[in-house]
Amino acid sequence: MTQIKLQEGQAELPTPESTHSYWHHSPSPELLGHHTTDELPAEADVVVVGSGITGAFAARELVEGGRNVLMLEAREACWGATGRNGGHCHPLIFVTKPNIAQFELDNYFFLRDFVRANQVPCDWKSTGAVCRLATEEEAQAAKENVRLLRRHYPSLADKVIYVEDEQELGRLRVPWARAAVVHPHAAKLWPYKLVAWVLETLLRRNESTTSRSRQVGSGSGSGSGRIRFNLQTNTPVTHLQRHGQSWVLHTPRGQVVAKQVLLATNGYTSHLLPRMTDLIRPTRGQVAALLPPAGHVPLEHTHIWSSAGADDYLVQRDGDGVLILGGERSGDAAARSRTTRDDVLDPDIRARLRRAVHGVIELRPGHDGGDPDELPAAYEWTGIMGYSRDGHPWVGQVPETLGGADGGLFISAGYTGHGMPAASMSGVAAAGMMLGRGGGGGGGGGGDVNLPPEFAITDERVRQAARTVLPSTLEDEIRMNAFWIQKE
Repeated sequence: MTQIKLQEGQAELPTPESTHSYWHHSPSPELLGHHTTDELPAEADVVVVGSGITGAFAARELVEGGRNVLMLEAREACWGATGRNGGHCHPLIFVTKPNIAQFELDNYFFLRDFVRANQVPCDWKSTGAVCRLATEEEAQAAKENVRLLRRHYPSLADKVIYVEDEQELGRLRVPWARAAVVHPHAAKLWPYKLVAWVLETLLRRNESTTSRSRQVGSGSGSGSGRIRFNLQTNTPVTHLQRHGQSWVLHTPRGQVVAKQVLLATNGYTSHLLPRMTDLIRPTRGQVAALLPPAGHVPLEHTHIWSSAGADDYLVQRDGDGVLILGGERSGDAAARSRTTRDDVLDPDIRARLRRAVHGVIELRPGHDGGDPDELPAAYEWTGIMGYSRDGHPWVGQVPETLGGADGGLFISAGYTGHGMPAASMSGVAAAGMMLGRGGGGGGGGGGDVNLPPEFAITDERVRQAARTVLPSTLEDEIRMNAFWIQKE
């Protein structure tokens, strides 16, 4: 197999081995090592590359729209960012442009209703989230943002609650904070189980279709011609090639030809699209499953906060009480995180994560000894995120200037560490475009998707992205959002 030299900053393929995520300790027997067909098909209507939340919901939409879908995954199903995140779906209303905040809320409600309607066993629980504000500057900026939302966007105003009363801050378990913003609409879940349910359901539709066909005598044999969804794990796509009006996907197991391809590859996107190397940058995040101290009181909400330039988040699992904590990526550790390797842990971040809760979230209210300085970890892992050059996902057809030739190649990627409130409906939107529906939706996607124009892939956006300077602190993010609230 020909080795293709990568340019500086371009993503590598996913590492064959990886650190062990908490979410993977009970993997789906149906999905492990799954090959729907023994051999890789030579042709497919549509190929979806990537089996995380984007790929799963896009594939579901495409199958509902009548397409036969081949999904290729470099490792096991849902073994990338979705299977390695913090299990947190949190629309960030007060630090996000209003139209994007509405999209994230729509995504949250879409997932919530999807889980309820299908009784998906993924431990979804709507808890609300607390954003801790440590400084006077952060607090005053947030207070002004909430005021502006009430004035200009009343539909979003009741989705954020500003709190500075000391007694209420104590009840929210952030007694040392200057203030806090509560987002009532946020949830915790087991993300791998959500995606596994979607993929398993698609595979079982193959079985029911084959069974019905045999009952009416419409053929014998394996029924492979009636497969609507073909999942091939441990099949990395090493190279994309345009051939006539089709795309050729090269893999170690052979080649596949398809009219349409969707790259649901997030941080790994530039491996197959080198011209996007500076637009979606692979960035390694690190997470720990920490054991709570004896005598802890379970947390009612999920939590996020900023510390020394790093954004942290905390989710407590029901049942075992494990604290899922991610972040602490700042300073030299931030520079080291610019990689696609998720088979190692950063020792500096590892030490920080074990100490990160102390003095931030109160785990044992009223306990004479206070909280311990450091917590032991049951699991520690890393995962690769896709950081967008301008902070927004890239969703839609890839133009020729980025390597999309004259059509048929789509992406939905670049969630900048914030994929759970955006990825599922972005995948649905991309699938809708592939089905000729413009912005997406319909079929199994729950209606049209109002995709923010900031997510669209245009040559002008590419030019502007190179000049974009993103905020570096939480205070900067809040103040920038105040600017957008008033401008729009």
